[in-house]
Amino acid sequence: MRKIVLAPLCALITVAVAACSPSGPEQTNPELAPRGTPMTKVKPTRQDLTTKLSISGKVEMNPTFGLVAPVAGQVRYFDVPAPNGTPTKPIRVATVWKDQQPNYVEAPAGSTFSGRLVDDKAAVTAGMPIASAKHVGYAIVGDIDGQQAYKINGALTDVVVQIKNGPGPFPCAVLGTIAALPQGTVPEKPPATPDTKDEKKDQPQPPQQPQQQPQQPSASTGLRLVCTAPADVQMINGATASIEVTTGKSAQALVVPVEAVAGQQGKGKVDVIQPDGSRRTIDVVLGLTDGKVIEVKSGLTGDEELAVPGPNLPEGQQQGGDQSKPTGP
Repeated sequence: MRKIVLAPLCALITVAVAACSPSGPEQTNPELAPRGTPMTKVKPTRQDLTTKLSISGKVEMNPTFGLVAPVAGQVRYFDVPAPNGTPTKPIRVATVWKDQQPNYVEAPAGSTFSGRLVDDKAAVTAGMPIASAKHVGYAIVGDIDGQQAYKINGALTDVVVQIKNGPGPFPCAVLGTIAALPQGTVPEKPPATPDTKDEKKDQPQPPQQPQQQPQQPSASTGLRLVCTAPADVQMINGATASIEVTTGKSAQALVVPVEAVAGQQGKGKVDVIQPDGSRRTIDVVLGLTDGKVIEVKSGLTGDEELAVPGPNLPEGQQQGGDQSKPTGP
């Protein structure tokens, strides 16, 4: 009797299992959305955006910095005598002539001329280092790599320094250019020619001046930033410091999360969510970024809904705008 009852039951279980088993290809996990499905929607917002870059530095005595040509033209140098003390006024070291007009290049007060960086009468471009100068006293010097150079080249008006375990933060006034400098040259004065006129032989000669030490030309330098602290900041030669440069400011910028953008530096793409839920990829022009949000300078009105993550781009176009996260001092 027991065998008769169990047989139909086993048959029912076999049929039920067979009915639940898939007969076609393996099904996808229903909890995972298909690739490309927007998981998050965001809207652009407006905020003040400031980008900063931090570099390592130290306190140095008498550092060298470069003076650049203010315009493109022909450079003509002045014969700059060796100073008897620390100059209290700017020293004119060269002129760049353009359209028959002089454009003077001066070493600032508190510094001395230390070398010519190009030949006299050479054609130069605007912003090219043409002379070197030496700051007399303490300054902050920070080494810069090539990637940082283009970010901070036009942003040297807002520099703040913190000396490790010392004074700061305090504003630091930048001297000259951040460009690498070649070795400077200081031309020697031509030897004095004796007076051979008979009528001057018997005239009394002025007393000889003590011979000055020959001026030492500047050595070559790499990319670096040189800036001076306020007079009341105590300096110790060799002390380490952190230099923070504000590289950009934008008031009430239209920003989106960096994850919503794909593309190349300066331009990119975003996916706009349509009313029917589909995506439409559009081009945008990118601006500043603090590593969390990025400025959209054009391409969006601010009313759109964007998909996060952004669009998938072909290999080689994955990098968006400069999205490196800056670090503070």
